[in-house]
Amino acid sequence: MQSEVIVIGGGLAGCEAAWQIAERGGRARLYEMRPRKMTPAHTSGTLAELVCSNSLGADDETKAPGVLKREMRALDSLIIAASTEATVPAGGALAVDRTVFANAVERRIQAHPRITVVREEVTALPTDPNAIVIVASGPLTSEPLAESIGRLGGSERLYFWDAIAPIVTLESVNFERAFRASRYGWKVAEGERLDRNADGSRKPESAPAGEEDLGDYINCPMTRDEYRVFVDALLAAQTAALREFERADDRYFEGCLPVEVMARRGPDALAWGPMRPVGLRDPRTNRRPYAVVQLRQDNVAGTLYNLVGFQTNLTWPEQDRVLRLIPGLEHAEFTRLGQMHRNTFINAPLLLDPTLRYNPRIAGASQSAQPLFFAGQITGVEGYAGNAATGLLAGLNAVRLLAGKAPVAPPPTTMLGALVHYVTGCDPRHFQPMKAAFGLFPPLAEPPRDKRQRAIAYSERARADYAAWMEGLD
Repeated sequence: MQSEVIVIGGGLAGCEAAWQIAERGGRARLYEMRPRKMTPAHTSGTLAELVCSNSLGADDETKAPGVLKREMRALDSLIIAASTEATVPAGGALAVDRTVFANAVERRIQAHPRITVVREEVTALPTDPNAIVIVASGPLTSEPLAESIGRLGGSERLYFWDAIAPIVTLESVNFERAFRASRYGWKVAEGERLDRNADGSRKPESAPAGEEDLGDYINCPMTRDEYRVFVDALLAAQTAALREFERADDRYFEGCLPVEVMARRGPDALAWGPMRPVGLRDPRTNRRPYAVVQLRQDNVAGTLYNLVGFQTNLTWPEQDRVLRLIPGLEHAEFTRLGQMHRNTFINAPLLLDPTLRYNPRIAGASQSAQPLFFAGQITGVEGYAGNAATGLLAGLNAVRLLAGKAPVAPPPTTMLGALVHYVTGCDPRHFQPMKAAFGLFPPLAEPPRDKRQRAIAYSERARADYAAWMEGLD
């Protein structure tokens, strides 16, 4: 039996897997092709570089992503620890400074005595039948490795298009139009106007008694007319040309749709989507805007903000023109514009069991069981936390194999368990990437009628079942 686990890919899942292996007494050899070979979306060679967003989702334990992060913390997740170190304000979400976060992960990985980092491209799956391998090569898996993975029995390579949102500088935001607030973070009494500083932050003396301003977001409000003008411009704008992009079988992950694609679904699709104004009031009018574009802090210094939910594939000149129609961004300085890239994932229900191990029997192949695991976005799990969580489980199971123990999976009443049971057990004919969601859970025996109470019940059941599962880990 091997004494070392090979981990392919230095993203969130790969780094988490290597960390779990090493922390549990095993040795990990972590391969990352950057910076020798770059991808279309990455800008550095740093391990765990975040590309599409800087948010790891809700941290509230009455929400599915919050439950998942709680489960990761319980197993000493590297990614959650680094996120805590790099946190930036984002209301109830866990958002990070991308550079601080990636540096924190890389520093820990490089310093661990049982992790060896190899800066080389892996072009094929290892052929040693006894080698324990974790494939965490991500959505931008290089073509040679993707072809090697595609040769696994019963495998069919799938994909969807993933998009990146633009980033602006804080100093270029016009606070004569924009204002700071988080949804439902504070309420304004009827007819009360808030006194604000020049940068849009509320003056302390203007706070309603007993209320706290949670102004972690910058909000660019729109009237109905401004919204219509913006949507019309968005629909008429030219998109960037990509090879095969116009093919009829193109698909997108619903949680990361380009804004121009959402806009084509109906005139108010954006106003009910990423531009929904729910929970917000414009302090200058004391009314809820018709629509709003939110900006979230992107770095610790607070000098950069990303456009929340504004992934786009418009050409860069068109982005520069159309996005300036957003009130408050008339003179915005863009440090990064949006772009789109292809996101590859395997048909996990045909290849993997709930432990994330490749199972030839499921795949319809004839070879004996191979110690091969998959983790991260390539499995069809979506969201940064979900990707890292699957790396955690794959790493845990790989080190169990090193010790001669059987791989395990949390019960489906836990968030991690529900996620891996879904992506490995759903209908392979209609498989699409999935995020952490309470809808993946088995029904409650006596579900409360109130939605929030139902979420609390799901969370508490998951807490108890996860604790029991952890106690059973030998």
